[in-house]
Amino acid sequence: MAKKAQSTLINMLLSLTAIALVAAFALAAINGVTEEPIAQAQEAKVQAAIKAVLPDFDKLEAKDIDGNKCNIAYDAQGNVVGAAVEAGNDNGFGGHLQVMVGFDKEGNVYGYSILESHETPGLGAKAGEWFQKDGKGSIIGRNPSTALTVKKDGGDVDAISGSTITSRAFLTAINDAYSIFTKINE
Repeated sequence: MAKKAQSTLINMLLSLTAIALVAAFALAAINGVTEEPIAQAQEAKVQAAIKAVLPDFDKLEAKDIDGNKCNIAYDAQGNVVGAAVEAGNDNGFGGHLQVMVGFDKEGNVYGYSILESHETPGLGAKAGEWFQKDGKGSIIGRNPSTALTVKKDGGDVDAISGSTITSRAFLTAINDAYSIFTKINE
């Protein structure tokens, strides 16, 4: 019969270290395998969002403004038809909220898409529909040259019922996107 290893502090530390190393290498290998597909899925989501928030266009020009990703859309004649601006806000109820906002050439909100949200399902997660054209707090067609704010803060946008914090964070991201949009031609 094999002799049982003694339960000493050194044996326990060596065993735990070996287990931790095996687990760390396994996690690193899994991360290496999944990293590229996750990045590709995220890029596909961003590209779909750009197409969803802009008027019809023939060409896109990517531009970085103050560390924010912008895509300027042109028609076949080379005229600007709008821009898609990615902006975020860390003050949502669930933390970070990332949006893609499309503006027409006059700066009116043409559309938006939520890229990342950690909001409460059934409440803050409604931001994806609430502010759309047929939503109760529609911002589509509005120009944020005067900051968009919720009624509770003196503005004229209906907040999501029971989710004012998310509504504020969302509108702040929209206003930030507009601020970036105004810098496109600088």
